[in-house]
Amino acid sequence: MIQDIAPHRLDRTYVIGKPDSADIALCVRRGRVLLQRQGTDWALPRFGSGIPMEDALHVFSLDGVDCYLARTPEEVPEGMEYVDVTGIRTVRPMEVAFAAITAVQLHRWYGARQFCGHCGHKMAPSEMERAMVCPACGQTEYPKICPAVIVAVTNGDKLLLTRYANRPFRGYALIAGFVEIGETLEDTVHREVMEEVGVRVKNLRYYKNQPWAFTDTLLTGFYCELDGEEDITLDHNELCEGVWLSREEIPSRENDVSLTAEMIERFRLGKE
Repeated sequence: MIQDIAPHRLDRTYVIGKPDSADIALCVRRGRVLLQRQGTDWALPRFGSGIPMEDALHVFSLDGVDCYLARTPEEVPEGMEYVDVTGIRTVRPMEVAFAAITAVQLHRWYGARQFCGHCGHKMAPSEMERAMVCPACGQTEYPKICPAVIVAVTNGDKLLLTRYANRPFRGYALIAGFVEIGETLEDTVHREVMEEVGVRVKNLRYYKNQPWAFTDTLLTGFYCELDGEEDITLDHNELCEGVWLSREEIPSRENDVSLTAEMIERFRLGKE
């Protein structure tokens, strides 16, 4: 998955500092991040390549190298290009992809928290922690992280797979949904499965979680078993297809960066 970058390490310790020419410059423009070509791979650009240092904001470090959100240069330096969110999913090595999408997430959050939602005053970065603080009323805003579930519903040797109704991605997916106020993760699993495909489930088993910066989400994966009839009743506002497929019928999705793909692949291989 995209966060699996070991032995590389992304350190999120909050730091107030200024960059030097050897530090990493993360330039985001209209949801696209500036990356440097290295053959078939990618690299993160450095300030020494001509990227402005003024107003740079420290966001994390990668393998001990400080990384800053930086102003976009007036002209794209030679050998670099802006990569959109879809393209980041295919960027390699994985530590570059993970740093890039995390930078996009933080850039999006900082941009959306320029003014206080309580009094309308201009916000400022906290001097103590990753937060935006209103100097007028003290309102504090932390990075947006939305909890959600990914649910693999099994029925013996079959897995319930779906296709989204109104999204660019046309491959198979699992049932997914955001946690509502006052709801546990387990409650969310039961509710989302019933809402999207109209079946009941039992024997929930937590699998793994994933920070999914593409949508400011923390995904939590569960396997569970069908409880009762397997007849599917689709929510056509969310889905265009719901189908039970055996392990042999499930297409391989190797080299994907998502929790959904990993869970589907594990079931296909009988490792769930």
